[in-house]
Amino acid sequence: MSTPAVAPPDALLGAVLAGVEVFDLAQPLADGMPCSPNHPGFKMSLTRRHGDMVRADGGSAASEIIVIGGHVGTHIDALAHVSHKGRLFGDVDCAEAQVGGRFTTHGVDTIPPMVCRGVLLDIAARHGVPALPAGYGITARDLDDAAERVGVRPTPGGVCLVHTGWSRWWDDPVAYLGVRTGVPGLTPDAARWLAAHQVVAAGADTTAFEQIHPERGHAVMPVHRILLVEHGIHIIEHMRLTELAEQDVAEFTFILSPLKIVGGTGSPVRPLAIVSRPRD
Repeated sequence: MSTPAVAPPDALLGAVLAGVEVFDLAQPLADGMPCSPNHPGFKMSLTRRHGDMVRADGGSAASEIIVIGGHVGTHIDALAHVSHKGRLFGDVDCAEAQVGGRFTTHGVDTIPPMVCRGVLLDIAARHGVPALPAGYGITARDLDDAAERVGVRPTPGGVCLVHTGWSRWWDDPVAYLGVRTGVPGLTPDAARWLAAHQVVAAGADTTAFEQIHPERGHAVMPVHRILLVEHGIHIIEHMRLTELAEQDVAEFTFILSPLKIVGGTGSPVRPLAIVSRPRD
């Protein structure tokens, strides 16, 4: 009797079986973590503890309640998040879209899972520093130089991540949020550079992705307008990019899937970067 032929694994599964390294790009969710003043913080508490109820066979269970906003911790912005002069991306009337307490257009539930090419542009390394100065404005020239430095560029349909080094302050919320000092981030011409590369999303290791000036907070958000409203490009904030930068990983497979919060403006996420690492 002949042995049935075994079908070879598909290319993706074959690559995984050959060996990969997974980089977790999400910050941990915990009480007291940094949070933009525009959004509620994170809270978790056990509502049921082991021993509160013990079953006849000795089994017990614990559970919790979690309170979190759509833009708390590592998260992605839906296109419904920002409007300009009453319009969302695609000239959608924002007032009509939000009737009923949830968005009927451009909600976070409409973002499909992302499995695509990702690139990391290390702007801190481009300037030879572990972290960019507070309030520094990242320019299109910075992005272009960083891409030239590692020989990779964003491509249409992919994701571009920007490393500032700012997550080193994650455990110090005052320093990380930089209300008095400002926070490094993209300037409008850098946002247009990303739009010209036709990425589907862009992210960074800061609270607002764009440049925050000292003592001005989120008074104006031109980069959000350019990316979300004018070009339909999602923004990912509060990322942890340290390991990617330390290992000089500039190109990878990027995976992200938002929660299906119907009509929501954002969702906490746990993005992953995957690179080939042949097994020994």
